[in-house]
Amino acid sequence: MRPEDLPEVLVVEVASFGLPWTRDMFETDLARGGLARLLVARLAGAGVPPPLAGYICVWAIGEELHVNNLAVDPRWRRRGVATALLAAALDHGRAQGTRRAFLEVRASNVEAQALYRRFGFEPTGVRKGYYTHPVEDAVIMTWQAD
Repeated sequence: MRPEDLPEVLVVEVASFGLPWTRDMFETDLARGGLARLLVARLAGAGVPPPLAGYICVWAIGEELHVNNLAVDPRWRRRGVATALLAAALDHGRAQGTRRAFLEVRASNVEAQALYRRFGFEPTGVRKGYYTHPVEDAVIMTWQAD
């Protein structure tokens, strides 16, 4: 992700979340350099320039990778974009020496939970009332390297 991607990123963010990240939040992560990695997916052949289909934001801290944000433009969902982004983020984590990954996902978001399970994430806890707009519990999911 680059600063010039942010207008498109923010459109996807607002379309995807009840309480979206702000431009400042993305800019802060972009400025974090070694700690944060923000990746975008663009769809080749779908226009010029290729449209931004989704993004993922992770932090690699020691042996841990935290998935902070993952979203796909509603027009491009169910086409493997989230799968490609998560695979790239986990590859980045492995290259940085991470051995575990964590994330929170809405309890009602069974599709996302299924995606994470396909990658080997398992539910390991619940954060009561973690989400707002609407209020909902988060399922903590953890992945462990082989």
